[in-house]
Amino acid sequence: MLEHGHVATRLPAEDLARARRYYRDKLGLEPAEERPGGLLYRCASGEFALFESAGAASGTFTQMAWQVEDIAATVATLRARGVVFEEYDIPGLSTVEGVAEIAGNYPSKGSAGERGAWFKDSEGNLLAIGQPLSAAS
Repeated sequence: MLEHGHVATRLPAEDLARARRYYRDKLGLEPAEERPGGLLYRCASGEFALFESAGAASGTFTQMAWQVEDIAATVATLRARGVVFEEYDIPGLSTVEGVAEIAGNYPSKGSAGERGAWFKDSEGNLLAIGQPLSAAS
C-alpha cells in the first residue's frame, strides 16, 4: 500500500513567521497553502509542510533534501541569498566549500555517487541538496 502513496515531509518551526521569511527570502519558496499553524510548500516532486511547534529541531540529521541538476549553481545562488552551508570533516564525509562527494550512493539511479551540501533553516532543521554523479563522471 505505501509504495503507491505520496511522500510528504513535515518540519517543525518554533516561529512560523520567521520560517516563512527564511523559506521565501533565502530559498525562493512561497507556500502553496496556509492554515493556522502551518504552511504547505509544493516542489517539482513532492511537498513539505512547516508546522508551528514548541519543540526544537535537533539539526543532527538530514530531515529533507532536494535533488538538483547543478549543485554548484544551486549552492552559489543560495549562498548569495545568505544561506550558510555546513562544513564536515569526519570519516567518510568531507566537504570542500560546503559540498561533499559521496561515492556509491544510490546505484539504482544509475549514478556513481552524488555530491551533497547541507544547511540549517531558521528553525534548526538540517536540509540538504544532492546531485547524482553520472557513472561516466
